[in-house]
Amino acid sequence: MIPPPPPRSEAALAGLRVLELGQLIAGPFAAAYLAGFGAEVIKIEDPARGDPLRSWRKLYQGTSLWWRLMARNKRSVAIDLRRPEGRALVRRLIVEGHVDVVIENFRPGRMEAWGLGYEALAAENPRLVMARISGYGQDGPRAQEPGFANIAEAVAGLRYLTGEPGKPPLRSQVSLGDTIAGLHAAFGIMVAIHERDVVGSGRGQVVDVALTESIFAMLESLLPEYDVLGHVRERAGSRLEGVVPTGTYACGDGVHVVIGANSDSMFRRLMRVIGRGDLADDPALATNAGRVAHEGRIDAAIAAYTAQRPASGVLEALRAAEIAVGPIQSIAEIARDPQFIARGAFESATLEDGRPMQVPAVVPRLSATPGATRWLGPALGVDTRAILGGWLGLADEALRSLAEGGVIGGDAAAGGSAPTAS
Repeated sequence: MIPPPPPRSEAALAGLRVLELGQLIAGPFAAAYLAGFGAEVIKIEDPARGDPLRSWRKLYQGTSLWWRLMARNKRSVAIDLRRPEGRALVRRLIVEGHVDVVIENFRPGRMEAWGLGYEALAAENPRLVMARISGYGQDGPRAQEPGFANIAEAVAGLRYLTGEPGKPPLRSQVSLGDTIAGLHAAFGIMVAIHERDVVGSGRGQVVDVALTESIFAMLESLLPEYDVLGHVRERAGSRLEGVVPTGTYACGDGVHVVIGANSDSMFRRLMRVIGRGDLADDPALATNAGRVAHEGRIDAAIAAYTAQRPASGVLEALRAAEIAVGPIQSIAEIARDPQFIARGAFESATLEDGRPMQVPAVVPRLSATPGATRWLGPALGVDTRAILGGWLGLADEALRSLAEGGVIGGDAAAGGSAPTAS
């Protein structure tokens, strides 16, 4: 076995500069992924309020812990994009070539109205890659409609599939539509950069990401099944249509486990573990197609077995037989899970008052240049002077004037020489 290469000191995306103009979730999530692998992400925030995520959900000393996670490894520059002077500063950062990538998730047309549309910017900086994230994409009859993740999950079909048969659709307790779109945006950005720099066109392009399309792309074979066979997949609770057995089962102690034994050999092993050798040897159940036809019979056998035993006994017996099984865990249980701990799935970062805070480690894992949390989401505008002074060369007097006029904020009005940004 060839050993993996040793870790290298330079981050995988070192030297890549990203300007984040979005707020809340989808755009910032994409930028956070790039920042986790070393890209220098400059987040533009409203000087008065900052990103709304700063005050969402659970707060610690007045700031959202979600914000601290979403903005980790980023630099905060406070500029009011509603002011022409603020937009002029952002435009300079882009057209003067200080950044490689712009990520924005405003409603389509907003950037053009501000004079920051892609065509105008690329005319002066042809290497620019711009990721544009919106509910429905940059064109089409619904492009101008607001499109939050919960709406996109409904429109794109995910909600239709989620829940119990005959009952109203359900949602997950996380913003899947936003994060799925953010992942697509991060991937699209890297594809565009590869085309520009490795394939060698030398030119950037637009990465047009719609929340609806990002979700729809994850829905497997729904479209061809409908197009060819006229089949509409329906809600199936904890089961998965067309794959048997896979589901959630109640154990004797009230704990639920998830079992997935849908390969032919694993199904036979499971049936023998639960004392149903008759089902293991039944030729009608030898393949998935046959098991789908007898799903109720198989599910009843598994449920009868788990109902008579505590979850710990079910997990132990099935794991010993190399059957895919796992408990449904809360975050309290995940935080104690030895597999997560052994894999280094939690990183420790430090809040401003010195308190340590665990955050999910940056994934996926790269053997030589892994990602990392270098710092948590910063204070509002803490890097305004460094970026505008260091990159654009604005003197202290100009920074103070802009700050007094409300165009910029954060540390911009502080005394002393403007530092040089890295």
